[in-house]
Amino acid sequence: MKTAVVLFTRDLRLHDQPALAAACANAEHVVPLFVLDPALLGRSANRDRFLHQALADLRDGLRERGADLVVRRGDTVAETITVARQAEADGIALSHDVTGFATRRQDRLRAEAERHRMSLRLFPGVTVLPPGEVRPGGGSGHYRVFSPYFRAWEAATWRDEVASPRTIRLPPGAERLGGALPDPPAGESPDAAEGGETEGRRRLKNWLRHIDAYDDQHDAMADDDTSRLSAYLRFGCLSPLAVANAARKVGGPGAAAFVRQLCWRDFYYQVTAGFPRIARQPMRPAGDRNWRYDDAHALEAWQTGHTGVPIVDAGMRQLMAEGWMHNRARLITAALLTKHLRLDWRAGQDWFFRWLIDGDVPNNSGNWQWVAGTGNDTRPHRRFNPIRQAQRYDPEGDYVRRYVTELAGVPGADVHQPWRLGDFAKLGYPPPLESHGDEAVWLR
Repeated sequence: MKTAVVLFTRDLRLHDQPALAAACANAEHVVPLFVLDPALLGRSANRDRFLHQALADLRDGLRERGADLVVRRGDTVAETITVARQAEADGIALSHDVTGFATRRQDRLRAEAERHRMSLRLFPGVTVLPPGEVRPGGGSGHYRVFSPYFRAWEAATWRDEVASPRTIRLPPGAERLGGALPDPPAGESPDAAEGGETEGRRRLKNWLRHIDAYDDQHDAMADDDTSRLSAYLRFGCLSPLAVANAARKVGGPGAAAFVRQLCWRDFYYQVTAGFPRIARQPMRPAGDRNWRYDDAHALEAWQTGHTGVPIVDAGMRQLMAEGWMHNRARLITAALLTKHLRLDWRAGQDWFFRWLIDGDVPNNSGNWQWVAGTGNDTRPHRRFNPIRQAQRYDPEGDYVRRYVTELAGVPGADVHQPWRLGDFAKLGYPPPLESHGDEAVWLR
């Protein structure tokens, strides 16, 4: 093959990038391409900023190898075909993705490539194990329960990692194929993480030094003994396979627990491949309860961290400040919205999509459906008592005081005492919202 176009989507890295590695191995010239598609931009200022930072880092890495990143703006399929024709490319390579948008894009791209007599190849790389690689008994469909999927996932043979290309050769005249990368937008969260493979690999290296404590400490909200690698996985700045392999190499209970969380990520990708409407339709229609749509005040209070339940408000304020939220806080905040306020899980999901840098359809939507009782939870009526959760996972109240500044002077675990919630008004903190669930559990 003389020339190949590599379309980057959610795989913004050079290490273990199978589409790029295959193109470099089989083509004389390679055109690395990213298309800024208006259909995807503007949904989250935080993700747009992280994306631009990741693209700038990818561009720097490509330049170090003698190439560059071709950047276009417009419909991804149309722009990719245009670049491929201008470069006289024989084929196009990209990583396989599973969301509804991604599959439609892949189908359109395949049809257009065939029309112009180009090949299109899809490669793994977005997950550890490609969705559909393991299937439940009978060999069709997808796993709906995590535990059997985890057993099959652990027993499966993973592909080999591929190294970063040493050199990448652009075709002659490549400078005419695309424009410059715009400066990163401002974003909304002042304390958001910086995007890019370089930063992601630095964080991974540091995280592996502390992974031993993960099994015991990952739910400790104040200590925050988590990897904070989710945004780098979401944009493919880190290869999920490489992260899993690195953790397995360290070994021990902490690493095993962390790898299990990577399997949860893969689980929701294979769920999404089998149920692409996961962001809008319940997986369990019987669990789609009579949601309330008559309380805009309660929704706004939840969104802005003014519910009067400190652990919930801390989580929501962390979300806005950092574009990220501790996983235990995600469960608690989502449960209060759906199980106690009885507001539609889609309203919460959409708010998370606005702020979360790691927000993607498989994991954000899958976890929201799990908490709401419409998804893959084998106990769909499970309820989280936010006070008990706070007392267990933030026993000294440090997490709450970090983000709920009105309560910064309240000593110790007093921030979690339900009989004190009404007393916090003198500190400028709101009283608890009325529960519309079965019981006002945070007042007990």
